[in-house]
Amino acid sequence: MEWGGRKLSVETGKLALQTQASCMVRYGDTVILATATMSKNTRDGIDFFPLMVNFEEKLYAAGRIKGSRFIKREGRPSEEAILSGRMVDRAIRPLFDDSMRNDTQVILTALSWDGENDSQVPAFVAASLALAVSPIPWKGPIGGARVGKVGGQLVLNPTFKQRDEGTLDMVVAGTPDKVIMVEMAASEEPEAEVLAAMQFGAKSLEPVLEFIKKIQKEIGQEKIDLHNNLTEAEIKLRDMEKQAREFIASHEDDWIFDAPKKNRAERVAMVDRFSDALKEKMTAEVIDEKIMTIVLGRVKIYVEEIVTKRIIEKSERLDGRGLSDVRDLYSEVGLLPRTHGTGLFQRGDTQVLSVVTLGAPGDVQTLDTMEEEGTKRYMHHYNDTPATYGETGPLRGPGNRAIGHGALAERALQPVLPDEKDFPYAMRVVSEVLGSNGSSSMASTCASSLALMDAGVPIKKAVAGIAIGLASDKKGNWKVITDLQDVEDGPGGMDFKITGTDSGITVMQMDTKTDGLSWEIIEETFKCSREARFKILESMAKVIAEPRKEMSPYAPRIVTIQINPEKIRDVVGPGGKMINKIIDETGVSIDIEQDGRVNITSNDAVGLEKAIEWVKSITHEITAGETYEGTVVRLEDFGAFVNVLPGQDGLVHVTDIAWAYTSKPSDVMKLGDKVNVVVKEIDSMGRVNLSMKALLPKPEGYVERPPMERRGGFGGGRGGGSRDRKSGGGFRGGR
Repeated sequence: MEWGGRKLSVETGKLALQTQASCMVRYGDTVILATATMSKNTRDGIDFFPLMVNFEEKLYAAGRIKGSRFIKREGRPSEEAILSGRMVDRAIRPLFDDSMRNDTQVILTALSWDGENDSQVPAFVAASLALAVSPIPWKGPIGGARVGKVGGQLVLNPTFKQRDEGTLDMVVAGTPDKVIMVEMAASEEPEAEVLAAMQFGAKSLEPVLEFIKKIQKEIGQEKIDLHNNLTEAEIKLRDMEKQAREFIASHEDDWIFDAPKKNRAERVAMVDRFSDALKEKMTAEVIDEKIMTIVLGRVKIYVEEIVTKRIIEKSERLDGRGLSDVRDLYSEVGLLPRTHGTGLFQRGDTQVLSVVTLGAPGDVQTLDTMEEEGTKRYMHHYNDTPATYGETGPLRGPGNRAIGHGALAERALQPVLPDEKDFPYAMRVVSEVLGSNGSSSMASTCASSLALMDAGVPIKKAVAGIAIGLASDKKGNWKVITDLQDVEDGPGGMDFKITGTDSGITVMQMDTKTDGLSWEIIEETFKCSREARFKILESMAKVIAEPRKEMSPYAPRIVTIQINPEKIRDVVGPGGKMINKIIDETGVSIDIEQDGRVNITSNDAVGLEKAIEWVKSITHEITAGETYEGTVVRLEDFGAFVNVLPGQDGLVHVTDIAWAYTSKPSDVMKLGDKVNVVVKEIDSMGRVNLSMKALLPKPEGYVERPPMERRGGFGGGRGGGSRDRKSGGGFRGGR
């Protein structure tokens, strides 16, 4: 079919035939292979649906070999691959039965990439199609599309070039009527424009959905009914879950909503109270240990169902807030003495400390993935530990969730960062999540905005973010809630994160536990998020309203010198000899751009100044009339060569050494002598002619002698001229 001005094609029954379903989706010359597999057996003792979605980048797809000298095969997934997998996961997960306990995996492998069409769009189509035609229980299909905005016009599935030129980049998944996942980065786009882009993208999914349904009708397999032939253990589990729900519901007023529970510790204690009571009850009834483990693991979900019901029916929240209220806010900057900038942001029990480090332009991150090459000058990293959640556990590297949260906060601030030419620093922000209880990624955005301003980074505006939640039931009743936390994020909920400035939205990310959001819910979400964002921005401005004028004394200083691009080779020197000498002797970092910008970075003011003068002297274009203190580097009978600037010598002819007669330069100077010279001229061949005597007072009565008549040839050993030895007069003839 034709879609977005390009051909979309699907091929099945050819590759990966051992899976329960596979397909190859091609859009342009970008090709994705999708496989869908579900285990026959269930996993006992778990309280979640074990779905895995993996996006596999292959460098051969782009005709590239890994840049590392030592590792040439693909290793762990790149951040881009992790984010692509998470995006598809968030779109397809809500359409599975959450009670499923069969391991299910969707693998999306990029086999070809054309450099024009991104791989995420065909990945959505491939995942949806593979699940639709498979026997795996799934309530799809859905579609996924990318929306760009170029020159004020919305574009379906923009090319990479159009995305670079645009002001909005959005991915929408779902159906024309309901959005199930959205992710967007924009340049302070107004809410109305963002909503229009979402509707444009959702509407464009209609032909793709019809395409998938047509294929599903032709080759789709019958879905497995996981609810038929339930085992005795499964029947007992369902009965025990029903009893647990009834027990919790019976204590709605005296255990849950007896008093506002404003902090996480109170809410955890309330859930633990139910767990202890149920454990005692099941132990007395001699319930099977496996069933007991599963039920106790789901107590929080049963409580969330009661909390959701209360919000829908009575607009009451567990902590006593109104539906549109934001928790208590606290901001602080300048906490740490030696870092370049710090910002602490706290919203309720969620607390994030962001720290800024500024570096030389050479500290940028090199990108080496299937779709990305080049560098990145702004980096945001998100860290959490078990202590973040009041728990214990091993410390490992960042997981997919941490990478996703870091990337979200990174994109949130990119539109307000200064241009590289105005602020050439590499910037790294690390958000240490010290307490998490509701949207730590949005708190990271706020803390990072504070830290950047504290560091003196001239961001254009402050950025704040908020998460909007949803309480809904299967009857179609719903309420939007601002600043959701723990037990409010239950079945029928959503996590709709929106960041922005006082002018518009910079980032948006939504996932839901429903089969999709109506446009009415989305419009209400935008309204609530805008009100909350302005309140948070106002709170942050009371602590720091704009970037500091002065950077930390411990931050490096960068001085940019603009030189003639043709002089770059002089600064670098043969084999890098000159630039390495400057770096070694001054301790600076030097980064040179092709347009002639030389960025010199150092924490040492003395070394910085020395390096600046050195580079300026190397690249300075000598002009007539300038004076220098030079060093004699070579002596000939006809004159002395004097080094006036690094790598730049000039000639003092023997007749220009002194007003009195000089037989040869070695009579009055030696190698290494320091002499004062003035530039007489730069000849047509670019040679520098110097004079020493022009800086000396002319002797009284001195008379210039007219040049002697030229006698032919280049005799005289001094360039074909001769000197009047008796009078000590001027030079006659040319060199």
